[in-house]
Amino acid sequence: MTQTLDPETRDAADTGPQARVDAWLARFEQALSAGDPEGVASLFTTESYWRDLIAFTWNLKTVEGREQVADLVSATAERTAASGFATTEEPEEADGVVTAWIAFETAVGRGMGLLRLTEEDGEDRAWTLLTAMYELKGHEEPRGTHRPMGAEHGANKNRKTWKEKQQEEAESLGSTTQPYVLVVGGGQGGIALGSRLRQLGVPALVVDKHPRPGDQWRNRYKSLCLHDPVWYDHLPYLKFPDNWPVFAPKDKVGDWLESYVKVMEVPYWSNTEVKSATFSEEAGEWTVELEREGQPLTLRPTQLVFATGMSGKPRMPEIPGMDVFKGDVHHSSAHPGPDAYAGKKAVIIGSNNSAFDICGALWENDADVTMVQRSSTHIVKSDSLMEYGLGDLYSERALEAGVTTEKADLIFASLPYRIMHTFQIPAYEKMAEADKDFYDRLEKAGFWLDWGDDGSGLFMKYLRRGSGYYIDVGAADLVANGDVKLAHGQVTELTEDGVRLEDGTELPADVVVFATGYNSMNGWVADVIDQETADRLGKCWGLGSDTTLDPGPWEGEQRNMWKPTQVPNLWMHGGNLHQSRHYSLYLALQLKARLEGIETPVYALQEVHHTG
Repeated sequence: MTQTLDPETRDAADTGPQARVDAWLARFEQALSAGDPEGVASLFTTESYWRDLIAFTWNLKTVEGREQVADLVSATAERTAASGFATTEEPEEADGVVTAWIAFETAVGRGMGLLRLTEEDGEDRAWTLLTAMYELKGHEEPRGTHRPMGAEHGANKNRKTWKEKQQEEAESLGSTTQPYVLVVGGGQGGIALGSRLRQLGVPALVVDKHPRPGDQWRNRYKSLCLHDPVWYDHLPYLKFPDNWPVFAPKDKVGDWLESYVKVMEVPYWSNTEVKSATFSEEAGEWTVELEREGQPLTLRPTQLVFATGMSGKPRMPEIPGMDVFKGDVHHSSAHPGPDAYAGKKAVIIGSNNSAFDICGALWENDADVTMVQRSSTHIVKSDSLMEYGLGDLYSERALEAGVTTEKADLIFASLPYRIMHTFQIPAYEKMAEADKDFYDRLEKAGFWLDWGDDGSGLFMKYLRRGSGYYIDVGAADLVANGDVKLAHGQVTELTEDGVRLEDGTELPADVVVFATGYNSMNGWVADVIDQETADRLGKCWGLGSDTTLDPGPWEGEQRNMWKPTQVPNLWMHGGNLHQSRHYSLYLALQLKARLEGIETPVYALQEVHHTG
């Protein structure tokens, strides 16, 4: 590790990136140690951003500008006792910005981060700073040089085999032993968190209503596959093999998740449905009523995590005439696939990922397909997204350049949400130019296109609202060519044999699929706990960007995700595979710290501005 230099002893003529970073880190650490909030704030540019992932704040928090930096330091510096700031590799300079990977320690943990320096008023100042805890002192994960022996050498008449220990643990869990953490939902998010907690020695249990891990994927429409590339989608600890397909089919993903649970020894109950949960302030624990394989059961965990997915609670509109429609009608999440609909008329309500996938599969199976577009959609071709949007971080190209998945995650995390759109806009401008003919054909077919409220494209739409886009893997051409017919407007009624739109258009239908998206995750909380608790928790997801479907005020982080909420001992975990992998670490560390009795004073607990 590179050593920091005292600014008094640094050669004044040495103004290279390494020396500049060393000098800044030394001043930063000195001001932190002195408890000097204004001194720390002066080391940041006027427009600056410090994002902390639990290292200082025991929260996921971004502060903006010197006043907020000073407030964070004033509230956290003394107890955090951060020290040992140093670079971990040679800093780089480009376009007037010096970028440096850093490491540091706190009183209870070890951290890493990414610093971007720029010059303001003749001084090197931080433009962005990411600080992220990755382990707790004394509670390191048993990996690498700390890995377990596995075999017990020597002679022991009381020896228990690995299998016997596993059986004892499984039999005691939920009966003589209560889980400290109960994770509700055994999809990618719950499994990733379960594996993290297992490695940290946190007694935890993941429960899911499906018969097998991975059924959340297997039970979806048969043409479903990942739209994000393999490099973006690894789970913690165990990466996909080098021969894994770039875009994995759903059943392959399901099988991987099932094998992952087994290999990573995640305590996991299938065929288990959570019926209700109540929290006792006095006891500091939850009482959770479940039904496991048809039998009632009560658990009393201290911490309750909803890992039910940010796209988990289907938004199924109530449309007049649903009871008189003679055909099949269902939400996209319940779509069985196209096999039963060959030669029939299908109307798909929606124009985002699921809608396009389902339209494509139905058309391939000789159905007569109409897509009903209710609002504009952002479309980006998969190849272009990989080249211009993800290639520098998640690709073979990135790996060859030394950008590992772990590095890519931190680089992405280091870009403050407030200005992330400015990094995204140029990439999507390139995509628009490269695929101009494609977009011209879509618009000529009457399709309503958009690039997000500010032209920042898919990622910002995903982070702000979790909807409104399609990563094109071929179905958009069907709309452009007219093979899939296109209609516009809101649905006002279902008739016996079709769909009526607000302008009076009638679309004959044998099957109607509502690809209408999903509601906020706190809807699950309302179902399992009560509406009052769901409102106290507030809306999950979104940044407060005051763009379409993401109302203000600005919050600067994903609402209520992976961090403390206004409801004690209640946590929300979800997102795509990338987010499930990356943010499960910080959630697991927060839960481990609480299990071990480590003080975790939360800085700037998120306020609730929207209840759903």
